[in-house]
Amino acid sequence: MPRYRFPLIASALLALSANAQQTPLTVQVEMLPPTGLTRIVDIVHCGDERTFLVLKAGRILIMNPDNTVNTTPFLNITTQVNSGGNEQGLLGLTFDPDYAQNGFFYVYYINGSGSGTSRVSRFSVSADPDVADATSEEILYTVAQPYTNHNGGDIDFGPDGYLYIGFGDGGSGGDPQNYAQNLNSPLGKLIRIDVSGSAGYTIPADNPFVGQSGVLPEIFAVGLRNPWRWGFDRITGDLWIGDVGQNAAEEVDFWPAGDLTGPNFGWRCYEGTNTYNTAGCQPAASYVAPVAHHQQSAQGWCSVIGGRVYRGPTYWRLEGRYLYTDYCGGQIYSLVPNGSGGFTRTQVLATGTAGFSCIGENAAGEIFLGNDNNGRIYRLKEACTALPPTIQADATRISSSTAVAYQWYLNNASITGETAQTITPTASGFYHVIATVNTGCLLSSDTLWFSPVGVNDLDRAGKGLIARPNPANEELMIDGPLAVGGRIELIDASGRVAIAQGVSARGPQRLGTASLAEGAYVLRALAADGALIGQLPVVVAH
Repeated sequence: MPRYRFPLIASALLALSANAQQTPLTVQVEMLPPTGLTRIVDIVHCGDERTFLVLKAGRILIMNPDNTVNTTPFLNITTQVNSGGNEQGLLGLTFDPDYAQNGFFYVYYINGSGSGTSRVSRFSVSADPDVADATSEEILYTVAQPYTNHNGGDIDFGPDGYLYIGFGDGGSGGDPQNYAQNLNSPLGKLIRIDVSGSAGYTIPADNPFVGQSGVLPEIFAVGLRNPWRWGFDRITGDLWIGDVGQNAAEEVDFWPAGDLTGPNFGWRCYEGTNTYNTAGCQPAASYVAPVAHHQQSAQGWCSVIGGRVYRGPTYWRLEGRYLYTDYCGGQIYSLVPNGSGGFTRTQVLATGTAGFSCIGENAAGEIFLGNDNNGRIYRLKEACTALPPTIQADATRISSSTAVAYQWYLNNASITGETAQTITPTASGFYHVIATVNTGCLLSSDTLWFSPVGVNDLDRAGKGLIARPNPANEELMIDGPLAVGGRIELIDASGRVAIAQGVSARGPQRLGTASLAEGAYVLRALAADGALIGQLPVVVAH
C-alpha cells in the first residue's frame, strides 16, 4: 500500500506525492578497487559484512567492507569444474538461511568433460570463517547437459526456505528438443527442493506439479530459455527472472511470492512477446507474459542480466525498484509497480558499460555489478542523493526547509515569481516546492492543501470532525459537527471536488468512495451557507 505523510499544521493539510520538474532519477556505476576478477559470474552475501565473488573457473573470493579481496579463496574447486565452454564453469552460489548456525552453502557448476553435467552441491565452512572445507562436498542434484550452452546456473533460497535452481533449455539454438516445455525434464525450468534435512533433499508437498503423472515433482516454473541471473525481493519475496533471448528479444519475468500455481513463461513458443516456434503451443494468453521486453536491435542488446530490487538504506529514490541491464548494451533499467497491476519501465543509465555479467547485493541491500570484460566490480549509486525539501505552514504562509533555490507550485502549475523560501498564498489549493537542494539536484517536497481563510476558521479546522476508516476503501463514515442543510465533499489533488453530498439529517453520514481513484484527498464539511466547518486529510486505498 502506498505510504503517505500528513504534516499537522494549522491550515490543515494534506500531504501527497508531488511530481514534475524534479531531476530525473538516474544511477551511476562506481568502479571499485579490486582487479583481476576474471570471468566474474555471481555476487552473493552470507548475512554479514563480507561480499562473495564467484569466478567462472571455480574459485570464490571474499571482498571485505574496505573493498580489499582476500588472497586466499573462500573455495577453490577448479579441478572439479568444467569451464571450457563460454557458458560452462562455476555458475552460482547461495548460502543456507541458517548459515550462521550450520555453515552450509550451495554451488552450481558444470562437471565432467564435453557438454558435462550440471551439479548442485552443498559444502561447509571450515573452522576459519574465511575458508570453506573443500572436502565437504555433498552432491545433491545433477542434470546431464546435451550441449555446452544455456546452462542457467543461478541458485537462491526463496522466502519459504526452499532452494530454487535455474536450468537453461540445454543449449544449441531454438531449443531443438523442446526441453523447456517438456515436464519430464528439469531443463528450461526453475526447480524447488527442500534441503533442510541432514542429507540429500526432499520435494516440498506444495510444489505445483506434485502428484501429477509423468511430471517431475521438483519443477516450480516452466518455459525458460536461459535464466542466467534471477532472484527474490528481500522484502516482498517476489521472484524476478532475467531470461536470455534467442536472436531477437530479451525479457524480464515476474512471479508474485506465495503463488504456487506453476507459471509457464512461454519459451520456445515465444521469445519475449515475439512468436518463435508455436508448434504444439497454446495461445499466447496461456503463458505468463514478460513484464519487460527489449528488442535486441533497439540498443544492441544480446543477453539480459537479471538484477535486484533495491532495498538498501542509502538511495531513497531507488527504494522498491527492480534494476537490471544487458551484457552487450550495458544500459540500466528500472521497473516499478504502476499501481494498476503492471510495471513502469524507466532507463536510469543511458550510456552503459558493456560486459556486465551479474548483479548482486550485499547484506545491507546495496547493489553491485560484476564486469566480465575487465574483471572489475562496480557499486550502483543514485546520482541525486540529497533528501527532498520539507514544507510547513502557519496561518498565512508556507515555508520550505533550507535549499539553494526554490520554485513554488499551485495545483502542479508553477507560480510566476514565487522563488523565495517562504510564500504567502492568496488562493486555496495544493502547494509544493521544487528546490535545488544541491548543485544539479532538484527535488520536490510533499504537497500541502492550504486555504487562506481567517483565523477563526483556522482554529476550527478539523476540530471534532471524524472520518473512519482512514485509509478508506468502499466508504467513509463521517461524524462530528455536521450541519443539516450543509454538505460534505472530497477534494482531489488537482483541487477539484471529486465527490460531494448533502447533509439531510443529524448523525453520522456515509460517503461512498468505491468509485474514487486511490490517492490523497481533503475531506471538507460545510455549513448551509457554505462556511467551512472543518477539513481533514483522507486517503482512499482500495
